[in-house]
Amino acid sequence: MVKLAENEAVATGKFLRVSTQKLNLVAGLIRGKNVARALNDLQFSKRRIAIDVRKILQAGIANAENNHQLDIDRLVVKEAWVGKQIIMKRFRARARGRGARIVKPFSRITILLREEKGQE
Repeated sequence: MVKLAENEAVATGKFLRVSTQKLNLVAGLIRGKNVARALNDLQFSKRRIAIDVRKILQAGIANAENNHQLDIDRLVVKEAWVGKQIIMKRFRARARGRGARIVKPFSRITILLREEKGQE
């Protein structure tokens, strides 16, 4: 787990059914932004996984407000990193009695929020 400063909060989403490469594109969309702007960008993103990332960001905002008593108007997405989770392995029948492997990856995302003093 990450060591948190007194002005930070974190939220983690596990077992998201998407590849890490696709999830990292959505995470890059919100890195370094104000939480209101990040929520707005995720709301209007065309990517399917943006819905789940938005829920995780809202959980991080709730953690910051309730557990750490931070001001939600001054929160910024300081970091958002993506990692691999498990991989489901399936096989599909192919010609001549062969089989082709199908991999169905899962990912995790961790969003670190920080309260910035200079924003109003």
